[in-house]
Amino acid sequence: MENKKEYNASSIEVLEGLEAVRKRPGMYIGSTDTYGLHHLVWEILNNSVDEAINGFGNKIYLIIHKDGSITISDEGRGIPCDIHKKTGIPAIQLILTTLHSGGKFNENSYKTSGGLHGVGSSVTNALSSFMDVVVQKDGNIYEISFENGGKLKKPLTVIGKTNRHGTSTTFKPDKTIFKTTEFSFERIYNYLQESAFLLKNVHFYLIDERDNKKVEFFYENGIKDYIHEIEIEKKPLGNALYFEDTIEGIQVEVAFEYFYDDYGENIKSYVNNIRTIDGGSHEIGFKLGITRAVNDYIENNGLAKNKQKLEGSDIREGLTAIISLRVPESILQFEGQTKTKLGTPQAQTVVNNFIYQNFTYYLNENKEFAINLVKKCIDSQTARLAARKAKEEARNKKKTSKEQVILSDKLTPAQSKDYKQNELFIVEGDSAGGTAKKGRDPRYQAILPLRGKPKNTDGLAVSKIMENQEFATIVNTIGAGIGNDFDIDDIKYDKIIIMTDADTDGAHIQTLLLTFFYNYMKPLITEGHVFVAVPPLYRVFKNEKGKTIEKYCYDETDLDKAKQELGKGYSISRFKGLGEMSDKQLKFTTMDKEHRLLMKVSIHDPVICEKKITILMGDDAEKRRKWLEEYVDFNENDNFIKEIK
Repeated sequence: MENKKEYNASSIEVLEGLEAVRKRPGMYIGSTDTYGLHHLVWEILNNSVDEAINGFGNKIYLIIHKDGSITISDEGRGIPCDIHKKTGIPAIQLILTTLHSGGKFNENSYKTSGGLHGVGSSVTNALSSFMDVVVQKDGNIYEISFENGGKLKKPLTVIGKTNRHGTSTTFKPDKTIFKTTEFSFERIYNYLQESAFLLKNVHFYLIDERDNKKVEFFYENGIKDYIHEIEIEKKPLGNALYFEDTIEGIQVEVAFEYFYDDYGENIKSYVNNIRTIDGGSHEIGFKLGITRAVNDYIENNGLAKNKQKLEGSDIREGLTAIISLRVPESILQFEGQTKTKLGTPQAQTVVNNFIYQNFTYYLNENKEFAINLVKKCIDSQTARLAARKAKEEARNKKKTSKEQVILSDKLTPAQSKDYKQNELFIVEGDSAGGTAKKGRDPRYQAILPLRGKPKNTDGLAVSKIMENQEFATIVNTIGAGIGNDFDIDDIKYDKIIIMTDADTDGAHIQTLLLTFFYNYMKPLITEGHVFVAVPPLYRVFKNEKGKTIEKYCYDETDLDKAKQELGKGYSISRFKGLGEMSDKQLKFTTMDKEHRLLMKVSIHDPVICEKKITILMGDDAEKRRKWLEEYVDFNENDNFIKEIK
């Protein structure tokens, strides 16, 4: 790799000043919860990763300190410390105090770079109680310090001599801004591991001084090893395939593998080491290329059972793939502000042709694998066509009495046909279902009570799921199909709301339903249609002058506050289940749009999500036991997650 690019003060461009980050942090890091908290880490870490991507240094360290601060160190070129001519201040001070300043807005210093929102270190500085940066560069050791959200505490100072190079940044999030400042070891562990898979020549070291944990990540086979980490429990159809090349300036790496006992598809894509959650041109190119390769192989070898070509969904059933691109800054385009979808048009053509050529060659050279894959794909097509035919027949004929039971015996439908306003409440038990029916808004709210717990659907074929009456009812009620046949445009409800008791059984039902939606209706989650209702745990009330004053409390903090506000003479009701509430109470606290509290289900980190479902819902009891022992406290009083946020 070319390592002769200059990186000094003249490399730094100023786009605009740092303004209002502390006032509106959500605009820059997404939120002030644990997601936003860890975003501060990724902003600093990705600066070190960008150095490594461009060939400068192969070791990155991350230390979680006991006082709640983080140190990230690398062996890159070091942040420039000379004077920036336009501003007259050291370049490092400019970078750490000015939004949109840095050396990544052209290709003079970085051929490719990730960065999350183009705001980087300055936003982390703005949202920290202190930040100390030590740079080893040009024979000197430099230090600069900030406090209280980016205010200069110690100007840039030479504190020693060295023959090394690199940057070490220590910061502590500001407790007045974040809802929590406790870093999750597991979240950071997964992010570093993911980065190590994508940078197979770089060592990542994680040290947690809170409990003396030390981990090193290094993967010689890169994203090929990543496949095995994700799908360790599944039976492979063949070997994991890996192809790489640089085409038209775009470096392409792809690893993928097929599995017998998998009925979905799992594609993860990255651009310059940043996860593109919403896909984009590179994912489209991959899908087109792999579809062309398989269909052409079938046609050239006379393997088609009918004249219909396989659809992409037939070919991708049971496929897990990792796509990693390095795209030069000059042609790098993202759709939207969050860099979750690649828009570079060239990437589609490059990846399409790259996959088609390499996979076609592999199929021709590995006949046994090719024949087994074609059989799997044709079986998928057969099942899809049969499901589509059955769906069309069901639409065109009158419903039988059995179908009426599935669709209407349990369901209390909404009156409105305006699906964008309709809500479906999936409720635990007939008792709560009856109460919810009385408390609902009949125009827009539908109630579907569950009888007993749904089954665990992880790893089940769609045909097996549809044999289960509970899930068949849910699928038919939502009305958009299931699995590869699912079409988000056909959903009959804008919100799917899971409403269960606030106990372990209720939590278990939530988990089972979310596993089902994740595996077989994932767009419901990714496009923001799945919610969990949050009913209150307590009602605090007292009679005063013939009038009842009441407050509903969702946790112990709310309860303490309500006691203080009501003063002496109050009474407390503990709601152990939804059925204990009256229809008026349930409506006011949990169903009324003006007063209720809903949690939207989202996927912030797809890798953690995938691994959690595999561990907690999969067949490996030993792996699940180890996870529970490490992350859950079991004692007489508590049963709660220690580390996961």
